[in-house]
Amino acid sequence: MTAAVSSSEPLVSATHQADSGEMLAPLDADAGAGFNLAEVVRVSFDSLFANKTRSFLTMLGVIIGVASVVALLSLGSGAQAAITGQVQSIGTNLIFVMPGSLSGRPGETVAAQNLTMDDVQAISNLGLPLNGIAPQFSGKADIVAPSADKNASIAGTTPAYFTLQDLRPASGSLFDEGQNRAGAPVAVLGANLAKDLFGNGMAVGQTVRIKNQTLRVIGVLAAKGGGGMTSVDDQLFAPISFVQERLFGARTPDGNSLRVASIMLSARNGDDVNAIQDRITVLLRERHRVKADGSGDDFSVMNQASMLSTMNNITSILTAFLAAIAGISLLVGGIGIMNIMLVSVTERTKEIGLRKAVGARGQDILLQFIVEASVVSVTGGIIGLIFGVLIAGLVTLSGALTATVSLGSVVLAVGFSLAVGLFFGIYPARRAARLNPIDALRHE
Repeated sequence: MTAAVSSSEPLVSATHQADSGEMLAPLDADAGAGFNLAEVVRVSFDSLFANKTRSFLTMLGVIIGVASVVALLSLGSGAQAAITGQVQSIGTNLIFVMPGSLSGRPGETVAAQNLTMDDVQAISNLGLPLNGIAPQFSGKADIVAPSADKNASIAGTTPAYFTLQDLRPASGSLFDEGQNRAGAPVAVLGANLAKDLFGNGMAVGQTVRIKNQTLRVIGVLAAKGGGGMTSVDDQLFAPISFVQERLFGARTPDGNSLRVASIMLSARNGDDVNAIQDRITVLLRERHRVKADGSGDDFSVMNQASMLSTMNNITSILTAFLAAIAGISLLVGGIGIMNIMLVSVTERTKEIGLRKAVGARGQDILLQFIVEASVVSVTGGIIGLIFGVLIAGLVTLSGALTATVSLGSVVLAVGFSLAVGLFFGIYPARRAARLNPIDALRHE
C-alpha cells in the first residue's frame, strides 16, 4: 500500500501542475553553444596541417600574388624616390630644349635634326638671366684603351655642362672653354667607365681611341651614382665640336651649321623659369618658321620640375599596371581556394549532416566554411607579404635602388587576399549550409 502511494506521487504532482495552469518550458530549437570563432579558426588550421601539400598548393596563387604586388609597389616607390632625389640634387632651375613636340601623334618619332648650334647662339644672344647654357650631341661607339675596350655613350658638350650638373673631377681636370672652342681631342671619363677601361690604374694622361680618333684623358669625374643608360658615371665627355665633326658627322644637310641633340639651360632664379621658357619658345618658333599657336612645333621646352612630374606619373602608371598584372595571380589563387573548399564540402558531407542533426544551424555551417576559406587566403597573404618584403630587401642590398615597403602596399595586398578568400569562399559555404541533414548522413 505504501509503495502504491509512493508511485502515484509524481502523477499527482503533474496533475496538480496541470490543474494550476503551469506549463513546462518549451525546448528552444535555436538554443545552442553559439558560434565560437576561436574554435572554428583552430579547426581551420587543423584542417590545413592535416593536408599540408594540398593546403600549400591552394595558397600558392595567393602567395605569389601578394609577394608580387608588395615587391612591385616597393620597387615603384623606390624608383620614384631615386628620380626625385637626383632631380633635387641639382635643383629645379634647369630648362631643357629638345627636338620633337610632346603634342605629336602617339608613336610619332622626330629625328634630332631641327636644333642647331645657331639656335644655341640665338638663345644666348637673348641675354636671359641664365647661369649657363650647354648644348649636347651624343652617340655610342667603342672606346678602345690599351688593355680594354667598351661600347659606351659619348657626350659632346661645353664646360658649362659640368657646372650645371654639379660634376667635379676626382682626378685630373675638366676641359676648359679654350679647348672646347678649338675642338681639342681631350676626354673626361665617368667613374665607372674609367674603371672599366683602366681598372684601378691611373686613367689621367692615358689615351683612348674612338673611330680612329685618339683622345687624351685629362680627367675622371667623381662618382655621381644613379643607374640606367644616362648615368654620367658610364659616359665619356668631350668638346662638342670635336664630337660633332670628327666622331659623328653632325653637319646639317646644307652644311651651314652643326646639329645638337638637346640644349640645357639654368635659370638664375626659379621664379624666372616660366618666363624664360616662353621667350625661348617664341624665338624658336620664329627661327623654325612654325605657327605661333604651337600647333606646328618641332621642338619641346621643359623645365626640371615638369620633367620630374612627368617621370613620376609614368612610374606610377607603370607600377600600378604591373601590380594589377601581378594581382591576377590573386584571382587565380581565389579560384583555387573555391575549388578546394568545394572538394572539402564533398569530403565532409557526413560531418556536416551530423552537426546539423545535433543542432548546428545553417548559418553556423556557412560561417565555418567562410572562416576556413579566409584562413587559407590570409595565411597565404602573410607568407606572400614576407616574401615580398624579402625581395624588396634583396633589391635594396644589391644597391640598384632603395625599395620602400609602405604601409599602404601591405594593407592593400593583405586586404585584397582576405577579400579574395571571402568572395570565393561564399559559394562553397552556402552549398554546405544548404545540405539536408538526412541526405548528408546517408552520403557515401
